[in-house]
Amino acid sequence: MASGKSGTALELRGSTGAVRRPNARRGNLARLIGEIKRKRHGYTLLAPYFILFFTFTAFPVLMAFALSFTSFNVLEPPKWVGWENYANLFVKDEVFLTAVKNTLLFAAVTGPISYVACFFLAWLINELSPGIRSVVTLLFYAPSISGNVYLIWQVAFSGDSFGYVNAFLMKWGFAMEPIQWLQDPKYMLAIIMVVQLWLSLGTAFLAFIAGLQGLDATLVEAGAIDGIRNRWQELWFITLPSLRPMLMFGAVMQITASFAVADVATNLVGFPSPQYAGHTIVTHLNDFGAIRFEMGYASSVAAVLFAMMLGTNLVVQKLLRKVGE
Repeated sequence: MASGKSGTALELRGSTGAVRRPNARRGNLARLIGEIKRKRHGYTLLAPYFILFFTFTAFPVLMAFALSFTSFNVLEPPKWVGWENYANLFVKDEVFLTAVKNTLLFAAVTGPISYVACFFLAWLINELSPGIRSVVTLLFYAPSISGNVYLIWQVAFSGDSFGYVNAFLMKWGFAMEPIQWLQDPKYMLAIIMVVQLWLSLGTAFLAFIAGLQGLDATLVEAGAIDGIRNRWQELWFITLPSLRPMLMFGAVMQITASFAVADVATNLVGFPSPQYAGHTIVTHLNDFGAIRFEMGYASSVAAVLFAMMLGTNLVVQKLLRKVGE
């Protein structure tokens, strides 16, 4: 009898829980609708931006993921091919694997260096007087907004004796004949990295300067009272934690720039580059998307690049959360 009563009680509890769960869901939905109604004016103001963001950013990304599972040449309707595009990328497409290697190497070198350079140059410039700070900031920021000014590096690394680098090396006896900097696969990727680093002091650099100028001076005074003894301790325990939003933003911008390099490589070493030494994922994407019009295959390349950038951003943001600990 006791076991029968306990079994009945368990059944009642189970049935009661089953009834409560739908009721809880309806209650949560009602609260959500009520919250939206209370904040309807804010949502109304956000609606135009949300519509534009979804139409021109979110929707194309979703469409690219969908097209990556199809064979689509623009002229004919897409044909479902499943994982065939991805299999071809990693098994049959040796040029893509070369592009992945070049892109990862490029991002591993230029990403951290440009990020650290942006912050430390901003930190040093922030110590200058306002007039000098404005001029120096403009000088460092100018290359990133000067369009194709990086083509001056074609003159510097020209493969004849009139190129600045070759002329210097030959004059001082370091080289007996001109070096083909932009045609020799040994030098291509390194030169592209140098040029990209020269261009890297862009939006993240300005964000760091703005954050440093808005830093609360009372935090520094309080830190001195609590035992901060030098500028490096002040940097680690006060400045960097206070600038965490700017650090996150700068990381996203620099990672995106390091993975998305294409124009610099194409203009300096040509397309395709000799032995694909300057080939990146984005140039591979442009090849299949803008030249061959194999949109399904190009979408699979874009999906892989997106996954790489997203994964790198998540790792970097996780590391930045430990700043100041």
